[in-house]
Amino acid sequence: MNSPQPDPWARSRMLVGDAGVAALKDSRVAVFGVGGVGGYACEALARAGVGALDVIDGDTVAMSNLNRQIVALTSTLGCNKAEVMAQRIRDINPVCQVRAIPRFYTQDTWDDWPLDGYDAIVDAVDMVSAKVELAVRAQQAGVFIVSAMGAGNRISPAGFAAADIQDTSGCPLARVMRRELKRRGVAHLRVVYSPVPPQVTVQPPGSMVFAPGVAGLWLAHEVVAQLTRSGAPGMV
Repeated sequence: MNSPQPDPWARSRMLVGDAGVAALKDSRVAVFGVGGVGGYACEALARAGVGALDVIDGDTVAMSNLNRQIVALTSTLGCNKAEVMAQRIRDINPVCQVRAIPRFYTQDTWDDWPLDGYDAIVDAVDMVSAKVELAVRAQQAGVFIVSAMGAGNRISPAGFAAADIQDTSGCPLARVMRRELKRRGVAHLRVVYSPVPPQVTVQPPGSMVFAPGVAGLWLAHEVVAQLTRSGAPGMV
């Protein structure tokens, strides 16, 4: 008599129930940007059991990424971040339908991604213009999106939370995004941000693993909460 196969989502079921696990398995999520923040969002979504993931990033792993990015290993230096993340996701959940798209989300590629095929979108890109465009197009498509605000120039992960962008304070990027979104007619956007002012103001921004890691996990939590809201005991 064959023994039952171990359930990798057994601990998840205790929190989101059978319906929640099924909802995640049946969902398609896109993560734009697979760096310090987006990489941890991808990791969490894969371990949550999301059934289909598109990971999008045109960048390659550099030596300077080793201190904070989950895709960065000495063995992955020079490799495309989306492709490294996709392989990691396959190793976590072999039945996940994962696509690596090794391209940047820019004005030249905006039209290459119709967003209405996704159940949720994570914005973890750096460029303000790309972040605004994703927010506008997701709203037009009626797709849930959560956007990462500033995680650089700080060592402490304290204070990170999710909120409507209109309710944020203390985050310079959120302030710029509010202004640009208003110009495009978007009043509301779910974001992950910290109200704690940056520790320093250098460019490129200083960064260690703590703040971007926490921000990425927050992004994934927002997606999972959205996808499992019906029939998911305990999700807030």
